[in-house]
Amino acid sequence: MKPTLLLLTALLLVPCGALHAADSRPNIVFIISDDQGAGDYGFMGHPQVQTPHLDRLAAQSLAFPRGFVPTSVCCPSLATIITGLYPHQHKVTANDPPLPPGTKAKGGRGSTAELTAQWNGMLDKVPTLPRLLASEGYLSFQTGKWWQGDYTRGGFTHGMSQGSRHGDAGLTIGREGMQPIYDFIAESQKQQKPFFVWYAPFMPHTPHTPPERLFAKYSTKTKSPHLARYWAMCEWFDETCGELLGHLEKEKLSENTLVIYVTDNGWIQSPVTGGFAPKSKTSLFDAGHRTPILVRWPAQVKPAKSTALASSIDLVPTVLAALQLPAPEGLRGINLLDTKAVESRQQVFGEDFTIRSQTLDDVNANVVWRWVTDGRWRLILPRTFEAEGSLKTIPPDNYLKPYLIAALKAAQPMLYDLESDPKEETNIASQHPDIVSALRARLDAHWTPKPSAK
Repeated sequence: MKPTLLLLTALLLVPCGALHAADSRPNIVFIISDDQGAGDYGFMGHPQVQTPHLDRLAAQSLAFPRGFVPTSVCCPSLATIITGLYPHQHKVTANDPPLPPGTKAKGGRGSTAELTAQWNGMLDKVPTLPRLLASEGYLSFQTGKWWQGDYTRGGFTHGMSQGSRHGDAGLTIGREGMQPIYDFIAESQKQQKPFFVWYAPFMPHTPHTPPERLFAKYSTKTKSPHLARYWAMCEWFDETCGELLGHLEKEKLSENTLVIYVTDNGWIQSPVTGGFAPKSKTSLFDAGHRTPILVRWPAQVKPAKSTALASSIDLVPTVLAALQLPAPEGLRGINLLDTKAVESRQQVFGEDFTIRSQTLDDVNANVVWRWVTDGRWRLILPRTFEAEGSLKTIPPDNYLKPYLIAALKAAQPMLYDLESDPKEETNIASQHPDIVSALRARLDAHWTPKPSAK
């Protein structure tokens, strides 16, 4: 048999995915901060918090300082990051599944084993990035925060979390070292396969237990021990990112590794308690949804700072476009490496739900707020259907603060000018009915909830 015919025969016997040289496809690393304010980095201008490793990453990246996540709590936000779908699409709308009627969860968390299993199975019904990458020969590794049961539920080939509410063994990553990631990368290299790493450490998330050296450092910068601990946690998290990025450099993997940075939701540290201040995590306000988004790929992407709007719904489409793979049906994000798509975006959308899901099969029963922003104007629409009855379906364990409940009862649109009022203190909807009308039309065209069947 002639040599050319032998080669053709051999190629026909090789699976399509194997035709890619392992070193021609980028490795993928997601770095996902947990409960961090959008401005709490050196590169975002914080006067106290020092994040030299993430500052360096930002300088090497296509950086989007005006990034958003669509929802302001952990579980649904992470589900969006891994699917590229809005919560109303993947239906993981809350941190916890519903409870059977007449029962109470211990400590206000969790649910029955049966309902939790059904809740965790939500991701079985939609494409996830690890499953999409697996079809292309990628190995994937889950570490850190993970709410949907065992890591295999998301399609990861390797992982740490085995089934508890938000990550069990996975939560040790970062806080107790990075070796599991290094071992996984070594295994991927041994098998000559590209890899995807999900690095979502329980940092700077509470408990704020930074090393004493960092707490002492920040204690000199504020009278509040709560601020000092949180700031120290931000730097400790930054140190772990430096270790991960340094390992990629050491192994000569940086050039062809696509690193994407995002946080799961915003945070404002309370100076008087160890928790978050109002208008951040779990809330309808801008600070709960803001995050810088960074995309670094030295082999392909020129570093720059973009003034455009970006969203965590864009991460999966960006990765798939980088691999020249088709996006699954239903993805509404854009490829952040596509200049025309980025420049043509006019707004980003979001939606917030009850902290505990009210039902597994009807997102309309769980939604509390919808919002849209064009970067300057931000419109928030409270749940207006079902009138007074909608409030009766939201139990006290959903952590709605009195002023949020008052806003729901009023059921009035809220419009804020983020340029002149970044803390969203003055609702000016009545002064700008034309802007409210225009933004509402866009929001309703994006997604209009229907009256709940419940």
